[in-house]
Amino acid sequence: MRVDASGLWVAGDETATIERLTWTGERYDHERTFHLADYVDLPAGRDDEADIEGIANTDGVLWAVGSHSLKRRKAKPADPEKVARRLATVIREPNRFIVVRLPLEGPDAVGKGAVLTGLADVLADDPHLGPFTAIPGKDNGLDIEGVTLLGERVFLGLRGPVLRGWGVVLELDVQDSGRGRLRLRSFRKHFLDMGGLGVRDLCPYGDGLLILAGPSMSLDGPATLMLWSGEGQPTFVRDLPYGVGCDHPEGMAVLGDGRLMVVYDSPAPERLTPEGGVLADIITI
Repeated sequence: MRVDASGLWVAGDETATIERLTWTGERYDHERTFHLADYVDLPAGRDDEADIEGIANTDGVLWAVGSHSLKRRKAKPADPEKVARRLATVIREPNRFIVVRLPLEGPDAVGKGAVLTGLADVLADDPHLGPFTAIPGKDNGLDIEGVTLLGERVFLGLRGPVLRGWGVVLELDVQDSGRGRLRLRSFRKHFLDMGGLGVRDLCPYGDGLLILAGPSMSLDGPATLMLWSGEGQPTFVRDLPYGVGCDHPEGMAVLGDGRLMVVYDSPAPERLTPEGGVLADIITI
C-alpha cells in the first residue's frame, strides 16, 4: 500500500491485479483495476492469483512483489480424516513468484514494465533460506511481505522464515534486461532482531525504513512498528493494536502530514462500512 498526492495504490492477495483509489477529500474511493498481465508476462497468465503482498512507489516507478510462498490447504476440525488429507496437500501457484517494476505515466496510468522470476530458485541454494523454500509460507516457510527502496537499493521483507527469532530482509541488485525482464545480479541478507517476529510490511520514512513486524505463522499478534536505517539493527517505535481472530496489522503507508495509515487483514466487523469500505487506523509515529 502506498499513498501519493492524489490517491492510494493497493493490492489484494487473491488476484493478479493492483488497484488505484482516488482521494475524494473524505476517503479513498473510485477504485480502478490494473491487470498485471497487461503490462508484464506472468508465469501462469492473467487470471491465476499472484498473492501480491507489497507495493512501493518511488521516483515514478511502481513495484509489486508476490509472496513467493507455497500454500497448504486450509482445514476445519470437524472431520479428522479430511483434515489430514487437506494438510497433506501443498500447492505451488507460479504467479506468486514475481517481482514487478512498472513505470507510472501519470497519477492513474501505468506503462509496460518488467518482471523478475526465479528468485525462489536462487534462494533454494542459500544456506539460510534454502531449506525454507520447500515449506509453505504459513508454516514459517519462505513468505515475502513488503517491498520498498532506499535510493537504488531494493528491499524485500520476509514474513518467514524467522530463524531462531531473527527476521530477514533481502536486498536485491536487479537490472532491466530490456526485454520486459528483470535480471537478479546479486542479493544480500539482513538479519534483524525483532523479538521473534517477521516482516509484514516495509515503507520509507525519512532517511530510513519503517518495518511493520508481526508473527510469521497464523497467530493474532503481537505486532510492532520498528525503524531501520538499512544497516545494523532496527529500533522499537511502538506496539500496534491487534484483535483476536481479526484485525491483524498487514499494511501501512506514510501520509503527507507524517502520520501513518495502518490497514488490517481479517478486519473486524466494525471496520466495514455500509458503502462497502474498510476503515483504517491513522496513528502518530
